[in-house]
Amino acid sequence: MPGAPALTMDMIEDAFHETDFAVPSVNIQPENDVTLVNLPTFFEVNMPDEGFGPDEVDRPDPASLLGYDVEVRPRLKEVTYHLGETTIAPTDDFGGPYPDGTITHTYAQPGEHQVRVDIVYTGQFRVGGSGWIDIPGEVALDGDPVTLTVREARARLYGG
Repeated sequence: MPGAPALTMDMIEDAFHETDFAVPSVNIQPENDVTLVNLPTFFEVNMPDEGFGPDEVDRPDPASLLGYDVEVRPRLKEVTYHLGETTIAPTDDFGGPYPDGTITHTYAQPGEHQVRVDIVYTGQFRVGGSGWIDIPGEVALDGDPVTLTVREARARLYGG
């Protein structure tokens, strides 16, 4: 319709940046956020039910987009594992539990480490069910840190 306001990429970018993104947490094995020196520790990205994660579709309020039916979907660009004494990045690997998890680290010294997983999203949009179009830019979010305690096991012999 001539003279009607046009949807702009700036409006789409604003809608993307206003998306309620899912912020990951880190699952650690062994359980209870405690591991041992020289024991491989397994890390896994845990995506919450709240927010929009990779490939989940958000539908912003059409009133904020000139009445257009716009869909926005976050896309995974990368995750970064901050493991206290090392960082594993960039990767698109969500890790996994023992014994098949692919993100592991073996701590050499006892101590406490702040561990977290950060995520970077890119995005795509479509209007009225059309094909998906890339949105310029990205959104980087820091995961919530967890304190991982690394302990040293000591063997003792007892006489009977």
